[in-house]
Amino acid sequence: MFFKDKVVWITGASSGIGESLAYAFARQGTRLVLSARRTEELQRVKAACNVADEKVLILPLDVSDTESIPQHAKQVYDRFGRVDILVNNAGLSHWTKVKDLSLEVVHKIFNVNFFGGVALTKAVLPAMLENKQGHIVVISSVLGKMVVQKQPAYNASKHALQGFYDTLRLEVAAEGIKVLLVCPGFVRTNVAKNSLNKDGEAINKDNDKILNGLDPNYVADEVLKAIEKNRDEIVLAGRLERSAILLKRLAPALFARMMRKRKML
Repeated sequence: MFFKDKVVWITGASSGIGESLAYAFARQGTRLVLSARRTEELQRVKAACNVADEKVLILPLDVSDTESIPQHAKQVYDRFGRVDILVNNAGLSHWTKVKDLSLEVVHKIFNVNFFGGVALTKAVLPAMLENKQGHIVVISSVLGKMVVQKQPAYNASKHALQGFYDTLRLEVAAEGIKVLLVCPGFVRTNVAKNSLNKDGEAINKDNDKILNGLDPNYVADEVLKAIEKNRDEIVLAGRLERSAILLKRLAPALFARMMRKRKML
């Protein structure tokens, strides 16, 4: 089995795509490092993985606290000796027009969505380069390829991920390191409820498009397939979102005119 006994570190593992990834990797016989802010939720996910205690490390972590990441990485290496697959999945959204958007919210979004993952990548990359093997998986978004209104910082953070990890992929290709960008569309997670308002507080409100989105278990299964096939990027989205990405690339002026009339796809 491709994944058996590999060490997989997943951030945002307490819910949504991260939780589904934990279960998918557990079924493949991996050793898991589960990180998120809520210890009790991580314990719940660990129990549901139904694997031996020695194969799972619960590692509570706020990825926005980038100064703590080297110490957390040391705990992982002390326990398992290596990281074969890093999944940068932790994410945060918001629902605010640019005119109402505070810099504080922009910093919060970028610290979670971009800088946290970059810090984790920097923490595991030296050992991966030394071992000449490793996979870095980044859960980006279709909004790293196009934009919608009222999510400017989220859009920008996902565009930043695309630029950073596309560059990393080029730099480490000859060193045996693989970089996979995953670009989901609407997925049934708590991302909408946890989105920040202009005051930086969770809106605690569901979004119909999210509620009717892809099953996170499907997304997790597709991610594992993409890792095994050494894919560079996958887009997991419906026809409308895929069409919008294509339109943005081929006819950006037309895309802009259409999107000015719509709040979201």
